[in-house]
Amino acid sequence: MAAALIWLIVGIVLMIAEVLSGDFVLIMLGIAALLGAGSAAITGNPVIDVAVFAVSSVGLIVLARPALKRRFLAGSHIATGIDALVGARAVVVSTVDYDAGQVKIGGEVWSARAVHEAQPPIAPGTSVTVVEISGATAVVDILS
Repeated sequence: MAAALIWLIVGIVLMIAEVLSGDFVLIMLGIAALLGAGSAAITGNPVIDVAVFAVSSVGLIVLARPALKRRFLAGSHIATGIDALVGARAVVVSTVDYDAGQVKIGGEVWSARAVHEAQPPIAPGTSVTVVEISGATAVVDILS
């Protein structure tokens, strides 16, 4: 039972050390050490314990680690801030042309301008789409 306790302590220490590295290697070794602890508690044979640790650590590092890294590095693809406004619907508050105007986006009034210079002025109350945010100005186009 002492071997299982040692494996358990090593596993926990490796998992705690992962917080400092953040590279998903130590956590894989920590999980493998916990599997070694389980093997030690069941079999009590040090050769089997080391074999379980070796096979599981290699398997976790080769198979699970790349998938976890891809998942965490991909991040979320949820637009936030001004990026979330692109494509949003807006309502014209004051006439919008290529030079000036105002629209209401999600309850907030923004300065706005039309996307095309040749576009006729857009009347108040018209629904438009936000094409981009340029500084603090929403560049809008008429909904089609």
